[in-house]
Amino acid sequence: MNQNTKRIFFILLGLAAFFTLYLAPQFAPAVDPSGKAFELSQEGKAAIGLFLLAGIWWVFEVTPIGVTSIAIGVFQALFLIRPAKDAFRDFMDPTVMFILGSLLIGLAFTKAGITKRIAYKMLDVVGEDTRKILLGVFIITALLTHIMAHTAVAATMFPILVAILALYGESTDGKPTKFGKALFIGMAYTAGAGSICTLLGGARNPAAVGFYKEFTGIDVSFIDFSLHLAPFGWLTVFLIWALLLVIYKPEKKRIPGLREKARAEYAKLGPVNKQEVFVGVVIFCALTMLVLQAIIPALKTMDRSVPLLAAGLLFFLSNILTVEDLEKKIPWNIVLLFSGAMSIGFCLWQTGAAEWIAVKWLAMLVNAHWLVFVLGICFLVLIMTNFIMNVAAIAITLPVALVIANYLGVNPELILYGATAMAGMPFLLLIGAAPNAMAYESKQFTTGEFFKTGIPASAVILCLLVLMTFTYWPIIGMSALIK
Repeated sequence: MNQNTKRIFFILLGLAAFFTLYLAPQFAPAVDPSGKAFELSQEGKAAIGLFLLAGIWWVFEVTPIGVTSIAIGVFQALFLIRPAKDAFRDFMDPTVMFILGSLLIGLAFTKAGITKRIAYKMLDVVGEDTRKILLGVFIITALLTHIMAHTAVAATMFPILVAILALYGESTDGKPTKFGKALFIGMAYTAGAGSICTLLGGARNPAAVGFYKEFTGIDVSFIDFSLHLAPFGWLTVFLIWALLLVIYKPEKKRIPGLREKARAEYAKLGPVNKQEVFVGVVIFCALTMLVLQAIIPALKTMDRSVPLLAAGLLFFLSNILTVEDLEKKIPWNIVLLFSGAMSIGFCLWQTGAAEWIAVKWLAMLVNAHWLVFVLGICFLVLIMTNFIMNVAAIAITLPVALVIANYLGVNPELILYGATAMAGMPFLLLIGAAPNAMAYESKQFTTGEFFKTGIPASAVILCLLVLMTFTYWPIIGMSALIK
């Protein structure tokens, strides 16, 4: 089967999935443990079909991923799933603007030359061993996500990784390297792993804590949250590093002369100039504002996209960024990808399809063994967060899960921390998190390769969840069952 035949096959497969759901007879309602029934409307049924179509087209890249996103909006309007006004309004959601702001910051970072300074200095420290280079990149990525949103971290790290890859060199036939695949996929994965370590790592973390307080009346402090999840996040970072070394073993064990080359290239940059200082100060102020939003009540009403977009505006006003950068260097394919992801996420949410899926799944676990129940909850969140906003995955799943947990005698804390950890690590699809899509922009891997790598990576974090449940968490006083 040649490439064009495969493409046509998957186009038709996506369409078949959509029309099968769209034309299917009405499904039975989902019933939660309290007896409340959730009907699936025709619009909800069609939303699930569209969700399958988009997933197939994205994974197998039958068309540019941004074009598949446009199809999401078109199908919603064409088949009366949602009005066009609603479907396309989500394309400019503040979350998409946050991603655009992150990309502008990353671009300014690169144009000013700061990324090369950081890359060369890091290579000088870690040396010439490719395994240590990968580990150094993953550790820096994870550390930054403790205080910055992982989208901003990915935008900051991306140009640094490009500089490192240039020093590594391409394969003789010009194709992407295994080192490049490990470098960029690992950056995406460890950005997710690091983001679960503190409440500042992503909006899903405070959202989960908020739901937990609403259902149990217990507040979770910043320190308690980190005490439970920071070890989980950091163990994941090292396990991902080991896994990627197996799957994508670098072609070169060492890069002879890399340290000297990095030092020489760093020396060529000369002293830090005024433009670098200006960019650094602006980015520092923007990131400080993001951190302060979690602490100062008056700033919480300001959308998190504003500081990054304001920084981008300053870069254009100061001529650091130009119209050519806007037209040619911003990856609009990635921006459109997330526009479509927001649209399908809200579509599943507003039509009730996501809630129906969650209740159907959780209802099957009511009489299960407590460990099967916990893994079932976490697996559901893990899958859902690859397709819809992680905050939405938490909002849909956690309330129902906490009710069933009480019924089964499972400690609600275990549900809170297990679900939050899974929501931070969508390792299967590019739309699961902005760092995934940004890593794809490197052109070092395909969506299929990312998906296949994500299967063992997702299995690893589920196994780690079981390990934490029986070892570390009981040691710090969190038992699996209510005493």
